[in-house]
Amino acid sequence: MPDRLLDTKYRIPPRRPGLIGRPRLDALLEDGREARLMLVSAPAGFGKTTLLVEWLAGSAADERAVAWLSLDPRDNDPAVFWAYLATAIEAAAPGIGASALAVLQAPGASTESALAALLNDLGDFASGFVVILDDYHVIESGAVNDGMTFILEHLPAGVHLVIAGRADPSLPLAKLRSRGELVEIRAADLRFTDPESAVYLNTGMGLELDEADVATLAARTEGWIAALQMAAVAMRGREDVSSFITDFAGDDRYIVDYLLEEVLQRQSATVRDFLLGTSILGRLNGPLCDAVTGQDGGRATLESLDRSNLFVVALDDRRQWYRYHHLFADVLRARLLDEQPDRVAELHLRASAWLEEDGDRAEAIRHSMAAGDFVRAADLVELALSASRKDRQEATLRSWLEALPPEAIREKPVLSLAMAGALLANGELAGVEEQLANTEAWLSTADETDPEVRGLRSALTVYRAAQSNALGDADASMAFARRALDLVDKDDHIGQGAAAGLLALAHWSRGDLEDAHDLWAGAVTSLQKAGHLSDAIGCSMAVADIRIQQGGLTEAMGVYAWGLELSAAQDSVLRGTADMHVGMSELFLQRGDLDSASRHLLASEELGEDAGLPQNRYRSKVAMALVREAEGDPGAALDLLDEARHLYVGDFYPDVRPVAALRARTLLALGRTLEALDWVRDRALSTDDELSYVREFEHITLARIRMAQAVGDKTAEPLRDASRLLERLLVAAKEGGRLGSVIEILVLQALARKSSGQIDSAVTTLREAVALGEHELYVRAFTSNGAILVPLLRGLIKAPGAPRHARRLLAVLNKSKPNAASSPGSGTRELIEPLSGRELDVLQLLDTALTGPAIARELVVSLNTVRSHTKSIFAKFGVNNRREAVSRARDLGLLPRSTSG
Repeated sequence: MPDRLLDTKYRIPPRRPGLIGRPRLDALLEDGREARLMLVSAPAGFGKTTLLVEWLAGSAADERAVAWLSLDPRDNDPAVFWAYLATAIEAAAPGIGASALAVLQAPGASTESALAALLNDLGDFASGFVVILDDYHVIESGAVNDGMTFILEHLPAGVHLVIAGRADPSLPLAKLRSRGELVEIRAADLRFTDPESAVYLNTGMGLELDEADVATLAARTEGWIAALQMAAVAMRGREDVSSFITDFAGDDRYIVDYLLEEVLQRQSATVRDFLLGTSILGRLNGPLCDAVTGQDGGRATLESLDRSNLFVVALDDRRQWYRYHHLFADVLRARLLDEQPDRVAELHLRASAWLEEDGDRAEAIRHSMAAGDFVRAADLVELALSASRKDRQEATLRSWLEALPPEAIREKPVLSLAMAGALLANGELAGVEEQLANTEAWLSTADETDPEVRGLRSALTVYRAAQSNALGDADASMAFARRALDLVDKDDHIGQGAAAGLLALAHWSRGDLEDAHDLWAGAVTSLQKAGHLSDAIGCSMAVADIRIQQGGLTEAMGVYAWGLELSAAQDSVLRGTADMHVGMSELFLQRGDLDSASRHLLASEELGEDAGLPQNRYRSKVAMALVREAEGDPGAALDLLDEARHLYVGDFYPDVRPVAALRARTLLALGRTLEALDWVRDRALSTDDELSYVREFEHITLARIRMAQAVGDKTAEPLRDASRLLERLLVAAKEGGRLGSVIEILVLQALARKSSGQIDSAVTTLREAVALGEHELYVRAFTSNGAILVPLLRGLIKAPGAPRHARRLLAVLNKSKPNAASSPGSGTRELIEPLSGRELDVLQLLDTALTGPAIARELVVSLNTVRSHTKSIFAKFGVNNRREAVSRARDLGLLPRSTSG
């Protein structure tokens, strides 16, 4: 987030004296108190801001906290927008919004996490909240509008949003309108009526107009407040007021030009010059105006303009900062360009110099660009690079770089690298090569003994590694990363960590797990030395993931424990701490400890999203889905995986366990094999594919689906295809040292051989899997396959020298409700996917005389839910009706044979 925020943007503007009451608008404003969104939409000069300020000054807010944010074009950078919004809310109610600010300040901040934290804080605020966004028409960013849509859809009860602007925002207004959650105040509502015009002109502005003159002026302006104000200023001191009003006519543009001509002509030359010269500024204070105009007395002039109601708006109660009325500023700037075009660039440069010295580098850059001084602008952007990256203002940084002429970037290799990085961060490869080549060309003639040149050379090499990784060229990425490690100074711990991480990624993507592990461990050490502790925790996730794939569950648990200890030693919770709990949850689940798995998920949730890395939102949903499925509720698991898909945030890590593949497995557990096959087609998977480490999980999932097909179709070909694929997968997994995959593949091979009638071979294969899983106490890799494994485990236990772990696994399966009654009949093909607990409840009632509606009433669920479970049971059993399902259940031992149908 930005390191400097302008507090005038989130202060409620002070009330202006002499304003009139508008009782007819009270009803609309009162309705807006209870609506999810109140929209105040009208062109410039209709009193939108004034109306809201007066509303807040009255009884509208009651006991509610009020956050105000005045927007400007810079707020199109999501990082800037959300930082200001969270700060405005925190200013209105200290502590509310602090969680979101903490997320935004963290490296790798996730907007979704920040918004969730913000909404949670608002929901906890007992007194209710009003959030006002003024001048929203300046927001064009799709990312900001998407975020606001998310906020609107999840706005807690008691929180009300008010948006004011010149145009309707790109938000789901129609949906809100149809739900009765939108109150609209538009230009037709805001126009002054004749009585209001009379009060404003005669009481507020001190004129003495008769009823006819007021009616004429109100008709000519059509109640447009800005035009009335400009007319009132122009009429002050005139003796021929009626003549002025009679001559006054035309459309809005004519009205503005005519009145401004009258207003400006009546000002002294000094004031007129001040107005034109300072019109380039978005906000004004005395010293800044003095710097721009080259004159003294700026503060006194602003105060005089304020007292004269000459279209200046105070931005704080102390009246130190002001802005011009938007309409007034627009016309002043147009007049400046017409009358003094040669002066414009110099004014912008003076503003840029003062703002840079004052610490507002972003505005200094804007004015330099407006002046056309791109050399100065490029210098300023270079100076702002470090802070912009730290504050994650990627959109602002990119907008600066794109606004600079190509030659300005070419002359500064640091900016070329920054542009390459901005493109790569968005997954855009076009243009990256040009920027990196620019840097290489500059370095070809540079003094290699210069430390800054060496730093650029190493940074360039890191970007080359990142480019190659994005292109999927692991060999090139590896070569560049190795070169970067040689170039980076040994004391540059961040550079060392980045290069080691990129080299680790290249090894990881190729399946070279041990080398990848060692390099990630080195990256963790470097980042810890640099004090980037959250980044170190983030890299430790890769260390743990790799150890899990290698079968080192104990060592992975140690990595997560290290992360928790590191965080506990700090003054505040480190970002990534929540991820450690999620990782532990999956390990406990693999070892069959559902209670501990659930406990760590709860611990992660209680820490809040600001304690998680961007990927933790979807990772935690996946972990929760796995727990729900282990509890016998694959339907809930599927819902969670669907949430995870929408929350997915990619990173540079290889996606070796795609959410979509996990979802396909859950579809199998629900008996929805045809939908799982849709995923196979979408991924263009085949049992004859060339195998790769990155797609190994998908291919194992494909084998599961083909085995389920064999059960449903009662044909041998899918089973043969699955068996051939599993043979090839086993060879690759063993060669790669991926013990986790080896165990899963062996279990599936045992089940496939059992289905083919090769019982002895199946027991032998299962023995190997159990022996491999015994040391690290693998449980879920076996029990997730359900009751079909029970006969093989019993056969294994009877064999001489059986692993003791087999008895543990059998005990776990016998305690599981879906499998407790399982006693497969001789010669009967068992289920690949077990029934869930709820499906077993339905199955028990299918073996009664109860009708579908009666079953629904018995289970206290809807009829559609019963039908859904029944359909799933039929699919898993490979049957077409209730009678066949009951018969099949008896064959499987899921229903006692003594029960009559």
